[in-house]
Amino acid sequence: MRLRNMMFISLFVAIVAVLGLFPPIPIPFLPIPITLQTFGVILAGAVLGARHGGIAMFIFIALIAAGAPLLSGGRGGLGVLFGPSGGYILGFPVVAFFIGYATEKMTQSLKVWKLILINFLFGVVLMNVLGVTYLSITAETPWLATAISSLAFFPGDSIKAVVAAFVTVKLYQVYPINEQLPKKVAS
Repeated sequence: MRLRNMMFISLFVAIVAVLGLFPPIPIPFLPIPITLQTFGVILAGAVLGARHGGIAMFIFIALIAAGAPLLSGGRGGLGVLFGPSGGYILGFPVVAFFIGYATEKMTQSLKVWKLILINFLFGVVLMNVLGVTYLSITAETPWLATAISSLAFFPGDSIKAVVAAFVTVKLYQVYPINEQLPKKVAS
């Protein structure tokens, strides 16, 4: 792996960690707060691509598992990964990989609306499916009831998906990080 790629992977690990400094917004009926870190995950996949975005989020999870308090609210450690929000956190590399993969497949015709669709499909829907499934298993609650309660995440996550699409397109117009994406991206 080239030094340039390692630098960008490290940068996105740091970005997701910094987004954890924003305080979590608790939801009264769910044990999982709303955080900005999913924005960083979406951005990592869209900007770095499948391989590097997935690696960045895997490293982030390894740091959390080692006890680094990188999650929103200063949480970290194995207890967090096996707690109620573990499915969302463990889904970070999967989500970043799929967003990156879909973005790389659209290299010849990458547009903001396509990135919004990719980010919504994988950054919102897939993330919530993984998190809901894990939560319903660990909390021993019906999947459908857990899925309905997780609809509280959709408005904020949808905004994150849209903003990440615009940021990604603007970033690639100025400085393309992922060499597999075109140098010129249409808005």
